[in-house]
Amino acid sequence: MTFFKKLFRSASAPTNFYNFTVQCARCGEHIEGRVNRSNDLSVEYESGRDVYFVRKTVMGNSKCFQQIEVELKFNVERQLLDRQIRGGIFVEGD
Repeated sequence: MTFFKKLFRSASAPTNFYNFTVQCARCGEHIEGRVNRSNDLSVEYESGRDVYFVRKTVMGNSKCFQQIEVELKFNVERQLLDRQIRGGIFVEGD
């Protein structure tokens, strides 16, 4: 029975993903992306403190296939510190 308790407890636990939505600057398509805060982040040593960094390239599939580069920085607790984008804009509400 312990196995099933662990299984269902992990299913109801909050996810460890950071989800974001961007809008393509060329065609306006909304594209969703996701970062796994446990596996996708790399350590970047910045002015004496640990910062976690990830760079993702996302691309839509319906119109222009423009590549959009997203750079995200997280603190030690995996909370978002900064975000940058090339080729699009972030859609607010995320």
